[in-house]
Formats: sequence, structure tokens, C-alpha cells
Amino acid sequence: MSLHEIHKGVHKHKKIKRYGRGIGSGRGKTSGKGHKGQIARAGYKALPIWQGGGSPLVRRVPKRGFTNIFGVTVAEVNVGDLEELFEAGTTVTPEALKEKGIAKRRYDVLKVLGDGELTKKLTVSAHRFSASAKEKIEKAGGSVAVIPGRTTVSEKRAQAKAAKKAAAN
Repeated sequence: MSLHEIHKGVHKHKKIKRYGRGIGSGRGKTSGKGHKGQIARAGYKALPIWQGGGSPLVRRVPKRGFTNIFGVTVAEVNVGDLEELFEAGTTVTPEALKEKGIAKRRYDVLKVLGDGELTKKLTVSAHRFSASAKEKIEKAGGSVAVIPGRTTVSEKRAQAKAAKKAAAN
């Protein structure tokens, strides 16, 4: 890019459209509003979904499904990925996985799955482990640390019920 190309296509002093300045202007008489009707009146403002009295597209399209507000986003990591990315004796944490570029997106729970083989001794910290992943990590001489995740509504209810029962006794 050169200096003479910086403002190419940029119009600093663009002429404004002058409405109602005679028929020769192309926007005279009704000033682009047509003849009479609601749209021609001052202060007219239409809804963005308005389609001239017909049933709007927003209402014609069928609605399907729902958004589960209690849904949990799970990020999965396989044991084979840990074998490739980490050296023996390393502590694998969600932060370390983010640095390596595996668990990049936002998630609620990190789960380690058992696909692949593991020969290195690793200390793995995650919210959940599959049975095969736990077995493979411990077989290689490593250890598993479960991170407490977000408490679900059902867990909170169970805790409240247990607390209430303990207080009654």
C-alpha cells in the first residue's frame, strides 16, 4: 500500500440528498414517499419484520426445539492426544490443554476419554474421566485428579434436603 492509495474510494465531502427541491432533482414533489398513505405521513416508523399486512416470515417459519438452561458443555480430550502433546512426568491441567491448543472453546466440564494408547507417566486433572481413560493413565504409572465442577440444580436440591434432614434430627 502506498500513500496515494490510502483514501481511494473514501469520500470525505459526500453531497447529501436534497429532497423536495423540484421535479428536476429526481426527488421533488413527494420526496420519494409516493402518494398519500401511512408511509407518506410524518413520524411514520414500521417494525423491521413488517411485510405489508401479510403474515411475517418470523411467524410463518416453524419453531423447533428449546434451549436447555441446565445443559452442560463438555470438552473431550483423548488419552492418545495426551501421549502426543505432553512429556513424561508432566501435570496435565485444563490451563495446560488450553496452551497446547486442545480445549480452546468455552466449556463447563472437561472429560478425558480412553481413545489411544498412553505410555508416559502423567498427572491428569479433569472434571470427568471415562473408566478406560482412568485405567490407562493409572496403568502407565500416572495419577488421576478429579476437579470439582459446577454443582447442578439437582445436586443443590439433594444437598439442601440432606441439610434439612440433618437439622431435623
